[in-house]
Amino acid sequence: MLLYNSLTHQKDEFQTREPNRVKMYTCGPTVYHFAHIGNLRTYMMEDVLEKYLTYSGYQVMRIMNITDVGHLTSDGDTGDDKMLKGAKREHKTVMEIAKFYTDAFFADCEKLNIKKPEYIQPATGCIPEYIHMIETLLQKGYAYEAGGNIYFDTSKLEQYYRFHDFKEEDLEVGVREGVEGDENKRNKADFVLWFTKSKFDDQELKWESPWGLGYPGWHIECSCISMKFAGEYLDLHCGGIDNAFPHHTNEIAQSEAYLGHPWCPQWFHVLHLNDETGKMSKSKGEFLTVSLLEQKGFSPLAYRFFCMQSHYRKTLVFSWENLKNAQTAYDKLIAKIRTLLDTQDAVDDAKKAELLGAFTAAMDNDLNTAQAITVLYDVLKADTTAATKLACVAEIDRVLSLNLIENAKALGAEDAAQEIPAEVLALVEQRKEARKAKDFAQADALRDQIAALGWQIRETRQGTEITKIS
Repeated sequence: MLLYNSLTHQKDEFQTREPNRVKMYTCGPTVYHFAHIGNLRTYMMEDVLEKYLTYSGYQVMRIMNITDVGHLTSDGDTGDDKMLKGAKREHKTVMEIAKFYTDAFFADCEKLNIKKPEYIQPATGCIPEYIHMIETLLQKGYAYEAGGNIYFDTSKLEQYYRFHDFKEEDLEVGVREGVEGDENKRNKADFVLWFTKSKFDDQELKWESPWGLGYPGWHIECSCISMKFAGEYLDLHCGGIDNAFPHHTNEIAQSEAYLGHPWCPQWFHVLHLNDETGKMSKSKGEFLTVSLLEQKGFSPLAYRFFCMQSHYRKTLVFSWENLKNAQTAYDKLIAKIRTLLDTQDAVDDAKKAELLGAFTAAMDNDLNTAQAITVLYDVLKADTTAATKLACVAEIDRVLSLNLIENAKALGAEDAAQEIPAEVLALVEQRKEARKAKDFAQADALRDQIAALGWQIRETRQGTEITKIS
């Protein structure tokens, strides 16, 4: 398997320290607001990577942090704490905000078929680990105290910038328009390991430390949480491309200074999802969440399909028209698979191996999900039995997680050839959630909305059947 490595700037053969075992870390959310669909693109592609590694025979240990303290609105350790900002916005405590948006994040992940990591660690649960690492970095001369805060000294490193060949003068780190520089720093690239009460006196979460009452900087949490579960060596670190600098750069700096040896050899970064005006964010334009997609009549899995149609190292442009096209293609794909379900024939093992070989070839080439989708269509067009096609679809969907056969079974046989509107499918999904929550009044209201659009639903042992009202 070849995987692009941001550290070496090339596709490298994927290797692990232990045979068939992967220690994988993925940067988790800062839980001060809902995740927008741009954030979730990264988690989806990390999910595909984990599932493909499992499909390929690896035992995957996946670790994720939950940032509930210390992440500031500026990468330069200035500005408001994001969690505090969220608490002020909603007149709640920081921990109430963290709990609500952590639950919301994982609810979105469930709708998108993103598997929960094996280990999930809130940042607030590792204060002793941060203090120990900082003490060690101070003892080794890699950190210093200034103005009441503890900083990492990047000048002590032979190489600081790792993912790109930056020149220091080209990077005014964390200093941009409207943001003041930190006068306590010895070097522009230095970053805070620990804030004391001398900074942000209104910070709600503080802990006792050798340097006074305070709280950790953002970057140190991922290093310590990784080591807590994976030990001194990590095989694979993942995140959005916006985390490459400074967050991941700082992780490498402090981790290798602390450990005294190389830490993680393989870095996987997912590029941005942009809207038509530029980078997507929570602060500009319409706040694009999974819930908003559903409100506009789209299935979350149609958004997953939309993301799978592009390579993770390409910037993906979102528009409602693009998503509508993806929903239409997804619906037609489900309908095509539905036509195979009633056929009784045998699996051609040789043909199955040939077709799945094309799938693994695509995925082994830097996780090329766009090519894997092409292979999926090739499977449906192949000159082979329906049972062979279904067996291949099931195997491919172990990785892509689009609920292809499950949703095909939910279609009525006569409707396999009909195009069910995206709005109807979204309402059906909402009704399933309402029934699961035992909110039968809401389920009945959604059924009436579906009927008003000209469709009826019926619960069967095989699932929900959707048929056109004649």
